[in-house]
Amino acid sequence: MAITDDIRKAATDPTPLYFLAGTADLAVQQAKKVPGLVEQIRAEAPARIETVRSIDPNAVQEKASARAKEAQETIQTKVTEFISTLDTDLKKLGESAQDIALRSVGVAAEYAVKARETYEKVAEHGEQTVKTWRGEAAEEIEELAVAVEPKAEPVAVKGEEKPAAAAEPTPAKKPVAKKAAPVRKPVAKKSTPPAN
Repeated sequence: MAITDDIRKAATDPTPLYFLAGTADLAVQQAKKVPGLVEQIRAEAPARIETVRSIDPNAVQEKASARAKEAQETIQTKVTEFISTLDTDLKKLGESAQDIALRSVGVAAEYAVKARETYEKVAEHGEQTVKTWRGEAAEEIEELAVAVEPKAEPVAVKGEEKPAAAAEPTPAKKPVAKKAAPVRKPVAKKSTPPAN
């Protein structure tokens, strides 16, 4: 029964839909920023193109080769230091492996918690977005209803005037007492003895 309950709960939980709505809303918000970024790039592009044209290719090549040599030397020194400090004792290696495994489990749990928090935040944002959409839809329906069916106002027909008696308030009528309907008693049925 627990599996059935879990399936029902998962099928009726609106949180994934709220997450999708929140994601869509955040994507729309980010998409609204794109035209500004395009304008900024368009404004900066000529200056950047000019700086690229003015750079000497030989100087760039020399800088790149110098950086590559430095990186190679640094990597070689780090590798030799690591190999020289590597302890060949199996017991220490086993402890290190356990320590790394425990740390990775802790890091994975931390990332799982952060992912769940982010999921819940986006789902809350999506819920607010859906409420906003529903509110906007309700307002649109109200506006449509007013446009289709405006408030009815009394229309005066030419040639007809209200009589003076109708303009004066009528005196209150006395309430009429209602007579209670007689209560009917159920009729007892005669039972016939079974035939032999």
